[in-house]
Amino acid sequence: MESARIVGALARYTGDFPLAEDLAQEALAEALVSWSVDGVPAQPAGWLLTVGRRRAIDTFRRRAARDERYALLARGLDGETPGPDALFDPEAVDDDILALMFVSCHPVLAREAGIALTLRVVGGLSTAEIAKAFLVPQPTIQARITRAKKALAAANVPFAVPPPEERAARLGSVLQVVYLIFTEGSYASGGPEWIRTSLASEARRLARVLVRLVPQPEVFGLLALMELTAARFPARLDAAGRPVLLEDQDRRLWDQSAIRRGRAALAQDVAAGRGLGVYGLQASIAECHAVARSVKKTDWPRIVALYGALGKLAPSPVIELNRAVAVAMASGAEAGLGVLDAIDARGWLAETHLLPSIRGELLLRLGRIGEARAELSRAIGLCGNDAERAVLQDKLDGVGRV
Repeated sequence: MESARIVGALARYTGDFPLAEDLAQEALAEALVSWSVDGVPAQPAGWLLTVGRRRAIDTFRRRAARDERYALLARGLDGETPGPDALFDPEAVDDDILALMFVSCHPVLAREAGIALTLRVVGGLSTAEIAKAFLVPQPTIQARITRAKKALAAANVPFAVPPPEERAARLGSVLQVVYLIFTEGSYASGGPEWIRTSLASEARRLARVLVRLVPQPEVFGLLALMELTAARFPARLDAAGRPVLLEDQDRRLWDQSAIRRGRAALAQDVAAGRGLGVYGLQASIAECHAVARSVKKTDWPRIVALYGALGKLAPSPVIELNRAVAVAMASGAEAGLGVLDAIDARGWLAETHLLPSIRGELLLRLGRIGEARAELSRAIGLCGNDAERAVLQDKLDGVGRV
């Protein structure tokens, strides 16, 4: 949970991004040994940061780099032991993480490589999770991350939030990173949890900082999308931690404060008068859900239109999949299946559970039980999330009793 902050702080201290990652890993390795003997310190993050800084000093000593940078790092640290006073200023933490994001999205890197690197270092996502987000093989993502680290080191990219005139060139990549971190938090691609709330909360925090740093319409649109989506978190899990689908959620549990914040941020995007972008359109869809009193009373025709606009602005198989669901709600399951058939014909999403799970649901509504069972079984085999797989299994078991 603290990895991005520690790496960011160490990168600021050393001016060396790849070294900062190594130092953070060394500090963690030392903690695994020390804490098992001495116990976990009151401020674990401060302990790790102090050890990382001391390891930095050792590294520069080994390199015989007795210059101003070494003197600055070493000043007052000799003889210091890790403790609670080592925590860094919370305000500086924001700067460090944002700097880490902007550095990882530097123009010297290909956009895909920069985003993959930032998701790994800032978001803490695994290579497998990033690969699923990009719909590419894991080795491809690993190669991108490795190349990105080497490119940053070779270019001697300074560790800092860029000045305002340089931010625009990197803003799109930074926003996409925050969006993907939030998406993984909202719908975990693997593991036992369906929602990784700490990850989603960190993405929302970063978006709020970005709004202050770069108050542009698309930043407000992203923040609006996150707030309106996160508002439903309290109703998306039952008491046992199992997923609750939208149609079964108790809307009284939705966070009304988050809905108000999201709608206010969306209004800021709309007020700019530039037309809604990718995030603003998705926020508008989330708003349709947030203000509806039930699934049946949701403005599905508007959602279909919004997904149509979104698909033209940023074509994506996942957007088409969501449009298929909206079409099914607005015009019936048969119409939704027609959109799914078009996605399937293009070979999109062949390796994910998303397409067969939705197809199984629509076939079930049409009473085509045998086909529905086959699609749900295929979805279960492809699903990597334990909680979502259990929901699919329950649905399949229910079909067997029809």
